[in-house]
Amino acid sequence: MYNKMVKVRIVDTEKEYPAGISCREILKEVRKDRKSETALVRINGQLQELLQPVYEDCTLEPVSMAEPAGFNSYRRSMVLLLLAAIRRVAGEKAAGETVLHHSMGSGFYFEPGDGILAEEAFLGQVAREMRRMVEEKLPILKSSMNINKARDYFRQHHMEKKARLFRYRTSSTVNVYELDGFVDYYYGYMLPDTEHLGVFELIPYAQGFILQLPESGDLTRVAAFSPAHKVFQTQLETAKWGAMLGIDAVGDLNDNICSGRMEDTILYAEALQEGKISEIAGMIADRDAVKFVLIAGPSSSGKTTFSRRLSVQLKAKGLNPYPISMDNYYVNRADTPKDEKGEYDYECLEAIDLKLFNEDMEALLDGKKVELPYYNFKTGLREYRGEFVQLKEDDVLVLEGIHGLNPRMTELLPSESKFRIYISALTQLNIDNHNRIPTTDGRLIRRMVRDYRTRGTDAASTIARWPSVRKGEENYIFPFQEQADVTFNSALIYELAVLKISAIPLLYQIPEDAPEYEEAKRLLKFLDYFVAVPSEAIPINSILREFVGGGCFRL
Repeated sequence: MYNKMVKVRIVDTEKEYPAGISCREILKEVRKDRKSETALVRINGQLQELLQPVYEDCTLEPVSMAEPAGFNSYRRSMVLLLLAAIRRVAGEKAAGETVLHHSMGSGFYFEPGDGILAEEAFLGQVAREMRRMVEEKLPILKSSMNINKARDYFRQHHMEKKARLFRYRTSSTVNVYELDGFVDYYYGYMLPDTEHLGVFELIPYAQGFILQLPESGDLTRVAAFSPAHKVFQTQLETAKWGAMLGIDAVGDLNDNICSGRMEDTILYAEALQEGKISEIAGMIADRDAVKFVLIAGPSSSGKTTFSRRLSVQLKAKGLNPYPISMDNYYVNRADTPKDEKGEYDYECLEAIDLKLFNEDMEALLDGKKVELPYYNFKTGLREYRGEFVQLKEDDVLVLEGIHGLNPRMTELLPSESKFRIYISALTQLNIDNHNRIPTTDGRLIRRMVRDYRTRGTDAASTIARWPSVRKGEENYIFPFQEQADVTFNSALIYELAVLKISAIPLLYQIPEDAPEYEEAKRLLKFLDYFVAVPSEAIPINSILREFVGGGCFRL
């Protein structure tokens, strides 16, 4: 037992405590008037769980459940609670084989294991057990397990994907969590118990169910369930692609890489995407009135390369495509709206000259010759460089930009002249059955690698900018995704193994005292799951070339 005392500073208060006291006990004493529940803590700036003991003088910073790191630990702990409740209702095999496929709005889409149907009666039983476990305030216990023992344990307890994942971990131990006798592994920190996990709903959906959760701003009520059916169907389609390749989790991908099958896998994955692009081009060609193909999606979805590949396929269908970036219709930088921080808001619709865009598109539709603008990102000014366009009978404009699906962007154009495409990198790969790969992580890593290569932007700057980018997507892109005629998934099942090589050095460049270091550390841990793959085998027309370089298109 420790006899010494340690000095702990929280904001402007400093007090001594017995060495070995947990952060949770300290915060309970000093934060009796807290407005929101604490999820995690930073010890001298380093993120830790609340049960972490304190042995040296330090500064503590509470992390609430409303903050991104805290909210993610809340959602992660909800998944553990769900699986522990399924174990109570249907047994260990059912819990181990239940698959968390992907996020869906404010919730997660699951399919239950052991042949169980996600019917009302079953979900009602599980929900009752979850609420009972919340009332019991059961502890979530963390322990360290030898990596080989962990592989054997999870294999014996119907979690083969997890056992396969650990085959490629270099550390000798792994941290596991236990709730009510159910032991599992999670990528990230957890809450200390079930006390604050009572706000949820289980909703039958498709072949599985949704664990519907609150939004980060209000943990007192479940968010409204508003499914994006078209996006969901696209995720199902690409999940089938993964099944065809025998790869639906990181361990499967690593097996594939280490067995020497990766070159074939890359070609198969690219062929599946090319087939989908050809299918979309056929849909456009079948609509005689289409003159404007509108492509929209969030940052780093590969919109530019997709528009070029679609143009190739449209040409093969007998049409004459003309790719145009909507970014060339930005207003001059001095006229760009500013956000609440006083910074230029390039994500908002008002950053685009809507009047000029609609006038030019109307003129083109009427058969007139139009000189298209060019936006100079270095000077922040719109220029004209003698690029004239006049639409002929078989011509179509392929327009890509983040606002392509917003009705205001093309409000003066007749609906029959437009074909709308929503594109996003909807990661179909999971870490294992119970740990998903957030789509936003894949796009952030894509952007980090691309922007360093093409603009010299360091990883810290990309990470710092990301929340603003995400806010713009939530406001201006996602609300219109279901208005698309078709959805395209640009994620490639192998891409993170390739991006790893470029991303890791960039992340290590971020100093430990930088605000972005915490996120960099998380991404480094995430990329450590993957066996690296060099980029030489990637086709020159791949969407991934937009990010790693070496592509055949002038972007």
